[in-house]
Amino acid sequence: MTTDIDPLLSDNSDAGDAPADSDVVADADVTSETEQPTETEPTNKSGMAKSIREWLIVVVIAITAAVVMKVFVVQQFYVSGHSMDTTLHDLDRVLVNKLSYDLHDPNRGDIVVLEEGIGATERDLIKRVIALPGETIEIKNCVVFIDDRELIEPYLDPAVTSPNNCGSTNFGPITIEPDHVFVMGDNRPNSGDSRGGLGPVDYDKIVGRAFVVIWPQDDWQWL
Repeated sequence: MTTDIDPLLSDNSDAGDAPADSDVVADADVTSETEQPTETEPTNKSGMAKSIREWLIVVVIAITAAVVMKVFVVQQFYVSGHSMDTTLHDLDRVLVNKLSYDLHDPNRGDIVVLEEGIGATERDLIKRVIALPGETIEIKNCVVFIDDRELIEPYLDPAVTSPNNCGSTNFGPITIEPDHVFVMGDNRPNSGDSRGGLGPVDYDKIVGRAFVVIWPQDDWQWL
């Protein structure tokens, strides 16, 4: 730390007429008798203590921000199982926006993470929203119909889900009640979803919307 010099102060030796030699000697004598040098530089110990305090504050702020982000905003989940093949793969890591559905209702096509223990075997259920509240869904020969209109599903891999291989060839019709969605996995033959014990899912059971695959690198994609 350095001591600042007040620009309003100047050296007496620069102001006015030069003093007589005897005056200079007298001033020097007074200074030596009455003034004592002061310590202006902090000790190494106090400087280190200040640095440690600053770093502790930074660490506490960073940890608090990370906890808030995980609890309320964005959280990482891993895919357990193959019900979303080949959009998602077993052990993929995805980021989930936990605020999405506080701001708006789920949309058709969203990939959502559901709470554990609501009727399926996968640890963190991850499915695709197919039908919305008030809509009537029916499956005929593996083709999904919403309110009697065929649903176009470009995200399905024909090598995984086909007209002859979709799990439930025929289903419904059923009408989705308010504040619920009908979800299915993209791997229709191997997905426990709303067609079975899971049933339509209450909004309150949706953790959030998966929006990006972050790991492994080869699987990175926006969802």
